[in-house]
Amino acid sequence: MATGRTHRPATRSRGIPEATVARLPLYLRALTALSERSVPTVSSEELAAAAGVNSAKLRKDFSYLGSYGTRGVGYDVEYLVYQISRELGLTQDWPVVIVGIGNLGAALANYGGFASRGFRVAALIDADPAMAGKPVAGIPVQHSDDLEKIIEDNGVSIGVIATPAGAAQPVCDRLVAAGVTSILNFAPTVLSVPDGVDVRKVDLSIELQILAFHEQRKAGEEAAAAADGAGPVVAGRSDSADKGPDGDVPAVMPA
Repeated sequence: MATGRTHRPATRSRGIPEATVARLPLYLRALTALSERSVPTVSSEELAAAAGVNSAKLRKDFSYLGSYGTRGVGYDVEYLVYQISRELGLTQDWPVVIVGIGNLGAALANYGGFASRGFRVAALIDADPAMAGKPVAGIPVQHSDDLEKIIEDNGVSIGVIATPAGAAQPVCDRLVAAGVTSILNFAPTVLSVPDGVDVRKVDLSIELQILAFHEQRKAGEEAAAAADGAGPVVAGRSDSADKGPDGDVPAVMPA
């Protein structure tokens, strides 16, 4: 199996929009569930509903992959799983390092979904000398002094930062200098990286704040409706909460 260090995703050269790329994992998750149930084909409407997008957007997204389905039959589930996996670079092995093995880093190390999606946790790194050698998810933690050697020895191109905010930028700089070109950042800070390095940011507190905003708005609407004697407003899911200028908000925000 090829390793991640020698391959760059084809999406940019093929001109696939970032919004489409952000939706491909949603389609893959829905298709994988269908495959596990031995469903051979699926219509665009059924797949769109399972992925939480509209069918017109799905068909447009798949047109970038050169997949148009068969009228009256739909899409071949197994072929689409392969096609999307290939486009996302998941048909090969991607060694990943996680830096910062606190509560969050340890939880990420123990997450079983990485391996099944082509991501192998190659190393766990922490700056605390007391952590060195301690096994987390069956992997011994290594000291950050050895970060560059660990990156080189394992051919790592993807790094995960789960450090406190103050340590994130120095860690990012060392990862990039060592050859890492893609970073998933869980630290509550914005990272500065050179051209050619991709960063995706996950900030759970920001997501909770957005949800709090919508809860407050719904409560205000209910209170206003009650004051007007119009009866309660059903506090359902707001479409506007999920949409951005490009449609569906991706699961991970760009830094």
